[in-house]
Amino acid sequence: MGLYAEGVTEAFEVLLKRHERGIYNFILRSVYDRAKAEDLTQEVFYRVIKGAPNYKPTARFTTWLYTIARNICIDRSRRQSGRGEVSLDKPLGGVGGEDERTIGSTLSDGHARAGNVAMVRQDFQRRLQEALDALPHDQREVFLMREVNGLKFREIADVVGVPENTVKSRMRYALETLRGYLEEFRTYSFDEDEQREVGSL
Repeated sequence: MGLYAEGVTEAFEVLLKRHERGIYNFILRSVYDRAKAEDLTQEVFYRVIKGAPNYKPTARFTTWLYTIARNICIDRSRRQSGRGEVSLDKPLGGVGGEDERTIGSTLSDGHARAGNVAMVRQDFQRRLQEALDALPHDQREVFLMREVNGLKFREIADVVGVPENTVKSRMRYALETLRGYLEEFRTYSFDEDEQREVGSL
């Protein structure tokens, strides 16, 4: 970023190659729409371009970059009308609806799974996404920055503007919640990457 700020235009391509996918995935988890995520990712890097002349390396570049991405997601969320957090106790069929099951009961349902590994993998991925969606926003964003994007706790603290111990606390609560909902999958054999993902919970 320092080189790009000095006018070395090729340096921007390096930044884009290193960080575009991570930023896109982070935003996608917030907006749940691929087209919107692509647009907002472009907005992030447009702001990087605009901010280059005044860039000062007071923190790691990734911290600055994810702060931009988070602020863009927050701005978009504020413009949206009345979309609240998903409650684990909210009936899937709505209040008074036919389906009285809740997200929590669905996630913790221990029904038999005699299918092949691919089906179990698909079920795990679906339930993990549902569990992540049900987390409070502050816990979900910390989990994603840490586990998906690989930021350190002190970097996340800088991005979200809270003490590092608060970030660690949010991460602990998120892991406890996810661990409870995904406990049944510990006995299944996944590939190496998925074993690490399940094992980390």
